[in-house]
Amino acid sequence: MIKRVRRVVRWTLNTTLGLVWFVIVLGLLAEQEAGPVNWWRLGPALALVVVFSALFLRVTKAILERRYAQRELVAGAVVSLAVALLGTGAPTSWSFVAFTWLSVAVIGVRVRTAWILSLATLLVTAPLNGYRMLDYIGDADTATQVGAVVGSFLYTALMCGTLPWANRLWVWIWRIAEEAHEGREAQARLAVAEERLRFARDLHDLVGHQLSAIAVKSELAVRLGGDTPASAEMAEVRGLARTALRELREAVKGYRQLDLTAELASVRGVLEAAGITCDLKLPYREAPGDTAPVFAWVVREAVTNVLRHSTATTCEITLRLTQEETILEVRNNGVQKDAVKNGEGSGLAGLSERLGAVGGKLTAEPDRKGGFVLRAAAPRVQEPVLAGRL
Repeated sequence: MIKRVRRVVRWTLNTTLGLVWFVIVLGLLAEQEAGPVNWWRLGPALALVVVFSALFLRVTKAILERRYAQRELVAGAVVSLAVALLGTGAPTSWSFVAFTWLSVAVIGVRVRTAWILSLATLLVTAPLNGYRMLDYIGDADTATQVGAVVGSFLYTALMCGTLPWANRLWVWIWRIAEEAHEGREAQARLAVAEERLRFARDLHDLVGHQLSAIAVKSELAVRLGGDTPASAEMAEVRGLARTALRELREAVKGYRQLDLTAELASVRGVLEAAGITCDLKLPYREAPGDTAPVFAWVVREAVTNVLRHSTATTCEITLRLTQEETILEVRNNGVQKDAVKNGEGSGLAGLSERLGAVGGKLTAEPDRKGGFVLRAAAPRVQEPVLAGRL
């Protein structure tokens, strides 16, 4: 379901790019009816629209990955302005490129920033459209010129005031749906984790106690029986009981592995109870099973260090999944004074060993903004494809 919503949002955003080409084609048809085409300006303008289309697709991809493609947006702004200046014929068709740029530039920023971008686009494109409109209609009477300029301004204001917010609404709906989906999955995983812990505890307390009693009783029987066949049999029973108890403890230990999702929910509650704002940035997919328990220990130790050794007011926990590796970053805005000193008192040496067991590595150091970043990275193991799998 969530993948379908994501696909709908992607097509909705990219439909805006399709409108660009549709409007430009209509403008070109109208220009051919009006007279000869100025190819010296039209050719570069169309080439720039192709460049803008490539940038636009990269921006929409970044939006769906919850990134703000700043470089692509800056380049797109420059290209859209150049298109508006070079385009021939009806000015409103070429300025639509700038409106399309605005429709994605406002996604992922604050509402105030979005309004500033909309107003800036209006201030740049409205005078340009008005001037180009006067040049397009030629020697017309004053009333016609005034009407053309007013109509151009209203069109520009309408585009700057509606198109960006429509796309923001679609992305907002998608993110709400994704968060609701992740919330249901998190609740299910928490329930499973709690049941595993309960089962492990009961198994250890009940069966483990009985096996321990059998081992003790058989040891006593061996001592009392002396050198007899019955004592030999009881000695074997004692060995079997100890082996079963050891295997039981190993099995319980496996059930008691930390669950990454449960640990993230737990540390978030602990941080917020301590007055530290916690921002979780998690992917749609889950971390691989071999690294998730290790990353759960990393999260626990990192948050413990934040509480003990920092003056942080905010803590950001980011989990990223790439094709090559899984990356976890815990960032806070209060430098940990004694957390990283020869690896003592912070458990970082133990975390490095845990990550080393799965081929990963750990770094922990202050950043340039007066904060502290703990970063864990582990390679992703590609699962083999089974032949004949349906």
